[in-house]
Amino acid sequence: MTIFMTIKPAIGAIPCPTADDPRWARIVARDKSADGQLWYCVSTTGVYCRPSCPSRTANPKNVTLHDTLESARATGFRACKRCNPDGLSSEAENATLVARACRIIEESEEEPSLETLSEAVGRSPSYFHRIFKATTGLTPKDYAAADRARKVRDGLCAGSSVTEAIYDTGFNSSGRFYEKSTGMLGMTPTQFRAGGANEEIKFAIGQTSLGAILVASSKKGVASILLGDNPDDLLRDLQDRFPKASLIGADRAYEALISRVVGFVENPGVGLDLPLDVRGTAFQRRVWKALQEIPVGARVSYAEIARRIGSPNSVRAVAGACAANNLAVAVPCHRVVRSDGALSGYAWGVDRKRTLLDREAAQAA
Repeated sequence: MTIFMTIKPAIGAIPCPTADDPRWARIVARDKSADGQLWYCVSTTGVYCRPSCPSRTANPKNVTLHDTLESARATGFRACKRCNPDGLSSEAENATLVARACRIIEESEEEPSLETLSEAVGRSPSYFHRIFKATTGLTPKDYAAADRARKVRDGLCAGSSVTEAIYDTGFNSSGRFYEKSTGMLGMTPTQFRAGGANEEIKFAIGQTSLGAILVASSKKGVASILLGDNPDDLLRDLQDRFPKASLIGADRAYEALISRVVGFVENPGVGLDLPLDVRGTAFQRRVWKALQEIPVGARVSYAEIARRIGSPNSVRAVAGACAANNLAVAVPCHRVVRSDGALSGYAWGVDRKRTLLDREAAQAA
């Protein structure tokens, strides 16, 4: 006698998803944003998984979808060991480990080594380095340097003497501090403590087909390239950026530099090889460096820039860094567009962005 057994599906289960089911498409894409919203069981392996599971994609005929974790567990299948659907996703777990490492860096008097940090979070140095960079957009060493720079700025702003700032931030010698300080602050520690007083900024204003342009330089290099309609507005903008610096109207020698910038705006193919005084956070500088590597005539999405700097989850932070750029055309944030190709915003106006892109595309062609 043959006995037939009927297995009743768990409540909340959706058997055999079709190829056009959007939930199945998210599983095929290993969509991490779907984690916590649905689960799936595979009858041939006897496991249940989260949508982002890195295992080989199962045959949809062997798959049952579940709206809740309890529904997936009720099947009697075991939890997948690769994606751990009962606990934190690997991405959330990594974020927790990185947050712990960041606290260790911030609370340490001296910069902890990669080995010390990886041992503290229970991962190998190479794996820890990789997940730290993917999560923060910075290497542990870069993060430590940025944190130290923040402490130096906070100490000087709070009224600490330069000597106190040297030892409060873990520098074991004044020579090493002064070697790093100008790069961290954009000026000498004494000038920074005085709010940037006595720093000299040369500037000149010119005219392009896009409107007025202002170019300003410190002793280190070009610190601002601003575009706009009204020269007076550009000058006020410069004053806001350097409130305690001495602004000096440039002489003829400096006006030759602004001619080079104007020439680049009108004819991007000539290139713009100028020393730059790039001031920003470590993350912003990583983004701006990636922007400078975009060739003339190319357009890149914010998501692609995030991937290029090793931080694919930092798309919004990348957009923020583009918006904070004050070196128009020299750091070509106008070449970054939305994933759908839309131009999105631009600090100096979307019309200028469109004109720059069209001009570059024509020259590249």
